[in-house]
Amino acid sequence: METLVEQRTDVRTSLCWPVSIWLPEANRFFNGRSSNISKTGVFVRVPMTTPIRAGHTVEVNFPRTEPLAKQKGQFARVKSGKVVRVERATLLKAANIGVAIKFD
Repeated sequence: METLVEQRTDVRTSLCWPVSIWLPEANRFFNGRSSNISKTGVFVRVPMTTPIRAGHTVEVNFPRTEPLAKQKGQFARVKSGKVVRVERATLLKAANIGVAIKFD
């Protein structure tokens, strides 16, 4: 049995939002949804076929609504980060995996 020690230093906010993750090792994007986010990281769910593992450096693309994109001048917010954990507990039930990403 494994004991997890809480390492978060920032408050997480629940946010279910479409995201795309650029995985350089696969040379492509993988679409998913965020579950929660803080100023230092995000937890996303991606398809179970995503070839991602802890230690990978990724870019997370958060698309903006059209009004917000016009206001900000960009259609997406892109954050780079490192995969710190991959959860496969929902692999069979939901056909996805959870990925914890710490922003750079």
